[in-house]
Amino acid sequence: MSHYRIDSMVEREALEFLKSIGVSSQRAIEHAVADALAAGTIAGTESFPAKVTLAIAGLKMHVEFTGDITLQ
Repeated sequence: MSHYRIDSMVEREALEFLKSIGVSSQRAIEHAVADALAAGTIAGTESFPAKVTLAIAGLKMHVEFTGDITLQ
């Protein structure tokens, strides 16, 4: 298999995986915010530090991404 085909296959698979994770993660965040708003535990103007860990054991890969979820 050529180097180009391997790169293309890896890129396609990685993008598919990340797209699925992105959609699922966004829904989970939206539900958590809605639940906290309904419970009155947040006002809806807060900023929350967030961290996502990406691990692929077979590649011995472990990467953390950090950022903030800011409500307005």
